[in-house]
Amino acid sequence: MPKTVLVVDDSATMLLSLKTNLEIHGFKVEQASNGRQALDKVKSGLKPDLIITDINMPEMDGLEFIKNVKPILRFTPILVLTTESEQTKREQAKKLGATGWLVKPVSGQDLINVIKKVLPGV
Repeated sequence: MPKTVLVVDDSATMLLSLKTNLEIHGFKVEQASNGRQALDKVKSGLKPDLIITDINMPEMDGLEFIKNVKPILRFTPILVLTTESEQTKREQAKKLGATGWLVKPVSGQDLINVIKKVLPGV
C-alpha cells in the first residue's frame, strides 16, 4: 500500500509541484492550504505516514499546526518545507516535534532523499 503524505502549504503552485513529485514516486498525497485545514483532516481520521508543512500560512501557521497535531500523531515524522531560514523558528519547530527542516526551493530528488531518511520502508 502506498504511503500517504499530507502536504500543507498556502501556495497552490507549491502544492501542485509537491503532489506531482510525490505521486511520481508512488506516494498518495493529501493536501491542505493551511494548518487549520490540515488539523481538521487529521481530526477527521486522516493518518498520514508523513507530514510536509510550510511555516508561514494564514489561519494557522506551521508551528501552531505542529504543536496541535503532534499529540494526535505522536510518531508521524513532520518535515518543514519553508522559505524561512531563521534559526529560532527552526529550533521552535524542532521543540514542537518537527523531524526535519528544508529551505525552499528544494529539488524533487533532494526531497525524496530526505523522505527516505525519515520514513522507514520507503
